[in-house]
Amino acid sequence: MRISPAIIFTLTLLALMTGAGFASGTWGYGMGREALAGVRQPDARPFNDYGNQGSSDGAQRHNLILVKESEVLEDVKARMNGGLR
Repeated sequence: MRISPAIIFTLTLLALMTGAGFASGTWGYGMGREALAGVRQPDARPFNDYGNQGSSDGAQRHNLILVKESEVLEDVKARMNGGLR
């Protein structure tokens, strides 16, 4: 019984692709781990530091200020033209 050269070629390519995938995955994982080596999770949640801020019922209140889109666009255009607003 003789094995077809097409089957040998297919299996060789499959083995090479598997090896290349494993090698690139290992290399990418190593690079990502090295890039994130100095990054740590924050110690606390940022909104928990405000406390009650005068609320009598103990609920935290956060003031949300909405800005009009036209004001934002004017500010961006002014900054792009070199002027500060």
